Amino acid sequence: MLKKRDLHECHALYSLLNDPSVSPYVRYQCHSPEEYLFLTKQLMDEEEQKTTISRTILNEAGLPIGTIDLYHIVNHTGFLATWIGAPYFGNGYSQRAKSIFLSELFLEHAIETVFLKIRKQNIRSSKAAQKLPYVKLANDSHDELYGFINAGEQIYDLYRVERIDFIEYSMILNQGVAT
Repeated sequence: MLKKRDLHECHALYSLLNDPSVSPYVRYQCHSPEEYLFLTKQLMDEEEQKTTISRTILNEAGLPIGTIDLYHIVNHTGFLATWIGAPYFGNGYSQRAKSIFLSELFLEHAIETVFLKIRKQNIRSSKAAQKLPYVKLANDSHDELYGFINAGEQIYDLYRVERIDFIEYSMILNQGVAT
């Protein structure tokens, strides 16, 4: 369901990204396939420098349907960004991608905290985040960071996923499967 980014998938992803129900909520705005190709190359370079981890989300047929990134990685923390193409909304891809990606981050990359900044108007993403039992609202618990991401104008809610919370949830889930 997730794979390392590949320049060959940029055209398909750009056509999904360009949808008006997706593009306003994406961290990076691209106005051409060439610009998206350039941005993807930058993300791949940042991954080599260990400041970003970026994956393509695939559907069951192996087609690219979105991306998931951890960016601004500093001191074992970073920010999560996920987008899914509109034809794939409501099929659980975002939750599954987050679960797989968080497992990779916490178990393979020694990330301790993942932050999500979600626009208050982005109801779809807010509901998706709140469905995950290991995601906690962090507006008050990380008030300095909350103030920084909003720079005086409260347009984002801040959420966090702690490594320990995710691992405990995964262990409980796996115990339920094993019994």
